Amino acid sequence: MTTVGRASAPTLELVAARAGVSRATVSRVVNGAPSVSPPIAEAVRRAIQELGYVPNRAARSLVSQQSQAIALVAPEDVNRFFGDLFFAEIVAGIDARLENSDYVLNLMIANHDPSGKTMRYLGGGAVDGAIVVSHHTSDRFLRRITESLPVVFGGRSAVAGPDTYVVDVDNVAGAETATRRLIERGCQRIATIAGPLTMQGSIDRLTGWRRALDEAGVAAGPVVDGDFTMFGAARAMREILESRDKVDGIFVASDLMASGALPVLLDRGIRVPEDVAIVGFDDSSAALSTGVRLTTVRQPSREMGWHMADILIDVLAGRTDREHSLILPTELVVRDSA
Repeated sequence: MTTVGRASAPTLELVAARAGVSRATVSRVVNGAPSVSPPIAEAVRRAIQELGYVPNRAARSLVSQQSQAIALVAPEDVNRFFGDLFFAEIVAGIDARLENSDYVLNLMIANHDPSGKTMRYLGGGAVDGAIVVSHHTSDRFLRRITESLPVVFGGRSAVAGPDTYVVDVDNVAGAETATRRLIERGCQRIATIAGPLTMQGSIDRLTGWRRALDEAGVAAGPVVDGDFTMFGAARAMREILESRDKVDGIFVASDLMASGALPVLLDRGIRVPEDVAIVGFDDSSAALSTGVRLTTVRQPSREMGWHMADILIDVLAGRTDREHSLILPTELVVRDSA
């Protein structure tokens, strides 16, 4: 009796034969070794694709003592993480860089990690390195991560050490640009809806707002924390309107918050930008879903994610000559709100 079974899975040897190289060369390409010339590496990758070869991750991990996994750590509330399009762009950028690598991404929503669960997982060998986004000055557990793993921070961190890497935008300059746009429109009293001041990015955007006002001699309106949420910004907007300050311009430190603040103005019959002009920050899709198309400061969120993953992959491969701080530029996008 003849037994019919599935064809055996492609092996390293079959890939080597197809590419016309040795088994050792295929292994070096699969493991990302930089010593293989580009034409030979391309021939091996083409053979891998044609044969549908899938490396044995478990076996490779035993040899390399690497998990081939990277953690994305977000010390945030779950609702805020999944409700903010900024994070979606960051993840898309990370995923784009990891697509052509052997690394997989583990997402960890570590809301200040009161139980230490995140640290136990990260320190147990489950991942080779970590990307940390949306961190607060109160997130002291992050310092222990930097002591045990290579880490790249998205945004400046209070716990970043000499061996950590940072990818950020120039938040101060971006906020200055946003505020100057309001000043150029003739706004005489400019408020701001800020992010939490436990976050360096929020502090930097507040600094840029103040700097632009001081340089122009324009009066500062109220500073109200909107918590980087729509709900928080709506509350902040009501607080500004109920204050004695008659503002005619508002810098909102994120588009998501602007999408919560704008409806409060419109519901009260306040025209935007005729009565109150608004500039946001991010240039996310929220900027186009506010009832009035939002003038905003574009930060390259997806590019930030790509660079964070790229730096970490290089560091894990032993290429530690990367700059420890990469600051990307911002750009004003003029629409209807200012």
